Amino acid sequence: MKKILVLNSGSSSLKYQLFNVEGETYDVVAKGKADRIGINGSFVEIKITGGEKRTREVALPTHNEAIEEVTKELLNGALSSMEEIDAVGHRVVQGGDIFKNSVLVTDTVVDQIEELAELAPLHNHAHVLGIKAVQNLLPKVPQTVVFDTAFHQTMPKEAFLYALPLEQYTKHKIRRYGFHGTSHAYVSQKAAELIGKKGKIITCHLGNGASISAVDNGICLDTSMGFTPLAGLVMGTRCGDIDPYIPLYICKSQNKTPDEVNDILNKRSGMYGLCGYSDNRDIETLYQVEEGATDALNTYVHSIVRFIGSYIAVLGGVDSIVFTAGIGENGSLVRKLILERLSYLGITLDEEANSKRGDITEISTSDSKVRVFVIPTDEEYMIAKDTMNIVFGGC
Repeated sequence: MKKILVLNSGSSSLKYQLFNVEGETYDVVAKGKADRIGINGSFVEIKITGGEKRTREVALPTHNEAIEEVTKELLNGALSSMEEIDAVGHRVVQGGDIFKNSVLVTDTVVDQIEELAELAPLHNHAHVLGIKAVQNLLPKVPQTVVFDTAFHQTMPKEAFLYALPLEQYTKHKIRRYGFHGTSHAYVSQKAAELIGKKGKIITCHLGNGASISAVDNGICLDTSMGFTPLAGLVMGTRCGDIDPYIPLYICKSQNKTPDEVNDILNKRSGMYGLCGYSDNRDIETLYQVEEGATDALNTYVHSIVRFIGSYIAVLGGVDSIVFTAGIGENGSLVRKLILERLSYLGITLDEEANSKRGDITEISTSDSKVRVFVIPTDEEYMIAKDTMNIVFGGC
């Protein structure tokens, strides 16, 4: 049996899961987070499988202290010694076009992740801090990195190139990268198992951040997020695809700085910008009650349907559509509105199945021409699995 610790370092948070791995069985022993790193009111929490969740307020000035406090929590019921940990796997948001697969951490890899921070300044710096904190605490334990962008590296040039002067790509690395790749990889694999073939699958990762991917026989051909996670769908607070002149127009006509416009596009737009709510639970409750919430949800659904339709064209058909992540897994009204607009494909919604939560569920009826599933995503499992394969050859 191997013990794998999975870490997801954000700028001010650190989420973690500890797995017991035996053969193909990956059991979660404990999970939790260290939150508000470098901010007043910081705390750590843990939930050991079969036990109660514990939360403890503690000063977390840096990621080093966060890792130390997480280990204290793990040693209080989940581990008898940190020497039990066999490997650590990290999620990294931006791997650029350097990393097409998950890799073992080396000094060169850390330097490359740091260099790519220019493309993901809020994320990659934090990932490096997490890696270095583990190196300080567990210097002999092998570490791996799993990239959000790696799954999308199979996209053909016509899908990832922007029609800008070519030097913007060759010199400045401006291209479509895509994100949520670990989630898209996981749910597309699960869907392929359910339909009995790899097939043509459209995966919809719908959370506060959202993206859609077109997957053909296990290969990603296109994805909605772009150079940054701002592109593509309407999201909770992000605008998604808009006329590229709009930010320039706002700068000029409203005397805004680039940073102020960036704040508008990333934090004050999306469904929040349209109705004042970013949580889909609030918006679904107010749908057909408040005009703003109704307009926001309809706009959100319209953007999803547009991408699904275009990806059917990219794939040359579709065998299955998958919903995952917070809204995809729990937003029954969102799924219903989307599938009503896709009824021309011969999809019929199973209303009873659509009302369920928590498990893998087929929400299309048996006579539907396209099979539709809700599949809870499990990025941490994918990171643990990649870590096992890289460090131990999958044993």
